[in-house]
Amino acid sequence: MQSRAHPSTFRPLALVAGLLLAALPAAPSAEVQVPAGEPPAEVSKPIFKIYGFAQLDVIGDFKRVAPDWKDTLRFTTIPVLPGQFGPDGETSFSVKQTRFGVWGEVPTGFAPARAQFEFDLFGVGVHVGQTTIRLRLAYAEFWQFLAGQTQSLFMDVDVFPDVIDYWGPGGMVFLRNPQLRWTPLSGEHSLAVAIEAPGLAIDSGSGGSVDPLVGATSYTRYPDVTARYRFSGGFGHVQASGILRWLGYQVLQTATTDSQWGYTTGWGASLSSVVNLWKRDHLRLQAVYGAGIAAYMNDATFDLAPENDAAKALPLLGLVAYYDHAWSDQFSSSVGWSMTRMFTTDQQTPAAFELGQYASANLLFRPIPAVMAGAEFLYGERRDKGGAVGTDYRLQFSFRVDYAHTW
Repeated sequence: MQSRAHPSTFRPLALVAGLLLAALPAAPSAEVQVPAGEPPAEVSKPIFKIYGFAQLDVIGDFKRVAPDWKDTLRFTTIPVLPGQFGPDGETSFSVKQTRFGVWGEVPTGFAPARAQFEFDLFGVGVHVGQTTIRLRLAYAEFWQFLAGQTQSLFMDVDVFPDVIDYWGPGGMVFLRNPQLRWTPLSGEHSLAVAIEAPGLAIDSGSGGSVDPLVGATSYTRYPDVTARYRFSGGFGHVQASGILRWLGYQVLQTATTDSQWGYTTGWGASLSSVVNLWKRDHLRLQAVYGAGIAAYMNDATFDLAPENDAAKALPLLGLVAYYDHAWSDQFSSSVGWSMTRMFTTDQQTPAAFELGQYASANLLFRPIPAVMAGAEFLYGERRDKGGAVGTDYRLQFSFRVDYAHTW
């Protein structure tokens, strides 16, 4: 999964703590944000909003995952060898989900100009395992156009269930990506297209002399092209989205070999829906299939791998099925399952990730809208190409206070 993060000190928590003293009761939920790409109604004067929350996660893992990822459950980080990351059992305390954001609108006499900036503290990439600033959103939009980092058009953020695990269902399309977007149609029927920042991960295979990807790095010559259509109504919504990718690789010249490069085509199609049931219940569904789209998945591994002495875009299937239920005004639960299946090649090693499963169930208590406490049970499973299997079970307890203020 791609990430755009940069180093920081722990100072943002001091800012959040100060803001909490002036917190207002009305606050957004964990995944609620101002939607990007939908031209809003004109405003008469500038609007500025500060929002976010402070959260503590206490996790009791019955087994182990890769140490840098102990504060969330990703099935790709589950070991398949006993004792690979130490003896079973680990406890962690984390404030990495703590979030801060600002949002504003300025009237122009035609359509408002809007911008949003948001970060949390969950370090990834070169900062994996650290509590540090991680950029989530940084975009501006005017009329039908958007520029900056926000949810990919290939993604349906509304499929993300009401869970307290940070990473969530691994089989979901989930990527916040820098992009240029055009939304010519909005409302009940919405249509948008975009060019997005390319990026890919390459498996060099077993490392034999015939593998074309030994020592290869990504070659991002052209942007990814994405498109989304959504139909919304009282029932909820249905969304169809697609992606087309130019997946390039290069092997730089050395003292004994010449430089070389090549490419193949990646593509993907996704169908998702959120169905409103009963009074406040929601069924969240997604199915995605494609080749060379691992970078856009919430939990997957490689986009390219060698096959028949050539580079192949790895086929992938992702599924999500979650049900959110409101027991009362204060109590709610979310239960569901997700899967990522990667179709590996003969030239990948037996340790190549092939199948991951993720399941969870929780009980959340919100005495007032701005305060949440909850408990969640999580299960994860990893299967590799060679048949090795690893599983993990954990309990998570989370405590959160939201805040928001608008000028």
